[in-house]
Amino acid sequence: MIGHRGKDIEGLIAAVQPGLQAIFRTQRPVYLSTSSATGLMEAAVRNGARKRVLSLVNGAFSDRFYRISLACGIETDKLEVPLGNGFSADQLSSALKGKDYDAVTVVHSETATGALNPLEQLAKAAHAAGDVVLLVDSVSGVAGARIETDGWGLDYVLTGAQKAFALPPGLAFCAASENVLERAKQKKDRGIYFDLIEFDKYIRKNQTPNTPAVSLMFALQVQVEHIMAEGIEARWARHDEMAQRTWRWVDELRERGVGISVLAPEGYRSPTVTCIRVPEGQTGSAINSAMKAKGFVIAPGYGSEKDMMIRIGHMGEHTLDELEVLLEALGEVLTA
Repeated sequence: MIGHRGKDIEGLIAAVQPGLQAIFRTQRPVYLSTSSATGLMEAAVRNGARKRVLSLVNGAFSDRFYRISLACGIETDKLEVPLGNGFSADQLSSALKGKDYDAVTVVHSETATGALNPLEQLAKAAHAAGDVVLLVDSVSGVAGARIETDGWGLDYVLTGAQKAFALPPGLAFCAASENVLERAKQKKDRGIYFDLIEFDKYIRKNQTPNTPAVSLMFALQVQVEHIMAEGIEARWARHDEMAQRTWRWVDELRERGVGISVLAPEGYRSPTVTCIRVPEGQTGSAINSAMKAKGFVIAPGYGSEKDMMIRIGHMGEHTLDELEVLLEALGEVLTA
């Protein structure tokens, strides 16, 4: 351990900051939070929303964003599409005409369904409606799916350590625009632990406002170096390759008469996680258990859809060769 106030921790944070900025594709500081990503979802609303929020809901985690906004005492409406679908810029533009919204919450890669939202187009639609900020949960996106925080004009982007970063859970990261920070300064109820003004003040000194999980930050330093050695665009390409292979595999099995399909439609599919409808007569839980017996960890569906689907997380440090081994085993389970 090292002290969390002093030159050692300052050197550690200074060492990871350029890599985090490269991964987020931003010149803004990337804040480090000892919390799950849910904490930084709350930070998004407490700091970035004024009076009325529109939440884009297409799965369990985007619905969590909606419920967080309500719990923070902010008037919040839900714009919802069927599970697996994403949102178009036209849908958002139409919805923003209805009321005087000042913030939109959206999940980039909806981990519960494998759907990917088109952030660049949604940011343009939000900003075209006036002083509206786009608050983005990219928990299973950042470090696996292409994201351009600055280039796409994203006002706030958060992620967690345990998905495409491939780190132990317990850390979360976010970047906030100057507009979000200015909004935060005007708010009297932004709280203490997730106060972005404090995060910003301390990151300028290469520190955190509160005692950080120092041991996890050592792991972060190693992994940021690893990601930078691979190259973020190469990392995106590897994730795309694994996703495309998974989708082709689903098509191949369906052609052989196995009743499976990818939940998300083409054009709205995440490169980090694929959600697959299971054949009639089988359940996600049973398939998950059978795969575990073979030495593989996948996931059933999430929430109410638990037994209707399975999810494959082809992200982090997984490779195409490893994925091929998993898909072969999964094919055996599905056709047994």
